[in-house]
Amino acid sequence: MAMRRTRTSSGEEHRALVPVLVCLGMLVAIVSGLGAPLVPTIADVDGVSVSTAQWSLTVTMLMGAVATPAMGRLGDGPHRRKVILGGLATVLAGSLLAALPLGFGFLIAGRALQGVGMGLVPLAIATARDALPPDRARSALATLSLTTVAGVGLGYPITGLLTQYLGMYAGFWFALIAAGAALIAAALVLPEPPRRPAHPMDVPGAVLLTLGMTALLFALTEGESWGWASARLLILAAAAVLLLIGWVAHELRTPHPLVDVRLVRDRTVLIADLTTMVGGIGTYLLISLVTRYVETPRSTGYGFGSTVVVTGLVLVPFSAASLVSGRLVRLLARSNPLPRLLPLGCLLSLAAMLCFVFARGSMWGVCATMAVAGLGVGVNFAVTPALIVGAVPAHETGSAMSFNQVVKYIGYSAGSALSAVILQAHTAPGRTLPSNDGYHAAGLLGCAVWVVTALVGVALIRRGARNPLPVGPRRPAGAPVPGRRNDRNDSTSRSAEVQR
Repeated sequence: MAMRRTRTSSGEEHRALVPVLVCLGMLVAIVSGLGAPLVPTIADVDGVSVSTAQWSLTVTMLMGAVATPAMGRLGDGPHRRKVILGGLATVLAGSLLAALPLGFGFLIAGRALQGVGMGLVPLAIATARDALPPDRARSALATLSLTTVAGVGLGYPITGLLTQYLGMYAGFWFALIAAGAALIAAALVLPEPPRRPAHPMDVPGAVLLTLGMTALLFALTEGESWGWASARLLILAAAAVLLLIGWVAHELRTPHPLVDVRLVRDRTVLIADLTTMVGGIGTYLLISLVTRYVETPRSTGYGFGSTVVVTGLVLVPFSAASLVSGRLVRLLARSNPLPRLLPLGCLLSLAAMLCFVFARGSMWGVCATMAVAGLGVGVNFAVTPALIVGAVPAHETGSAMSFNQVVKYIGYSAGSALSAVILQAHTAPGRTLPSNDGYHAAGLLGCAVWVVTALVGVALIRRGARNPLPVGPRRPAGAPVPGRRNDRNDSTSRSAEVQR
């Protein structure tokens, strides 16, 4: 009988596994952002309005938000490898469907299938935790989380270059090739997960979360075109809130929940999820402001009138700095507990917002803004996975990280919508472009958000300082796993292990 690939896999497999997992994260990040730079081109080629073409981005975010928790729960059982390969095959099929010139409907269907791939990052993190030795796992967790940030800055210029020189569908063909290569590599390298019991899928919870997240993200993305005070938007928002409240109530009652929301009561998990959501808001608020500002014609009195390619290149410092932040976190974590690094990330993000407010008049100022933003967001996104992995039982890793991804998607959508609301409020009647004061106001609001987040993080960290995290041994492979979070000693020992 063939041996199962587990923690005892060879060093060669360990070395191959990390690059493959990182490639999965980069693929997901780039694919998820393919729609943003292409929206005007899609509207022109397929003969639809810009607001309708925006669904090429919205549908991917929606599908990612609803598929991620289900994939995370399935991945916490014995089928993780099959779920990852199935997710990659779905991305491959979606890329093919979007790459063929079959019309707008098929493009949207393809983008929806690509959105399933957004659930792969939590599964990659869970795989790294289970399959790698502790020293390799620590750096891999930070790197995997940073790929979702770095991919944002890389996806824009790649899409812009391919679209400008090879046409609208070139970006989707690129995604098709990348997904095919990732699927082959994953099939060769991915280990089998540890032996854990399979639990029935929480179908009612999945349905409630799907409906609630769909209503919430739909309201956030359509608010600008419907009007933020319109009756149908308010009804949809209220329905979203009620559905999500019902989902939480259901998850607390069911014996095998889709997401164990009780984990959020842990201060460490709460801090991580809160910072992730606000980090998502701040990231897309700033990116939306910067891309729109840089492309604004100089005739308005501000902006640079840049092309999509140049606008994408402006985001490269964001990706580069976010990757550097991973090494920065590893250095600082040697002498500082991981939770105390979250306020540092918030302060760096605050500095980036201040830079945008006061130095956006030059291209150098904008590039510096994105570099500092990459450091701040990178620090936050490098720390939060380690905090969550260290605070939850091993059999809950995929589910907990999936929930963290969902709140990140909510932050992304909210940040994009927030920028649109503020700029629209500073657009004079009869004009299509906002005044420069709109960018100033949006930047100041972003500053306030980061100040509040830093203060909340500091308060929660101080409240939790009464329970220092003791150093404990790593549980041997195959040892019994506690069923719930009431085994505090086990969870805190994992937190200390991740920090080391």
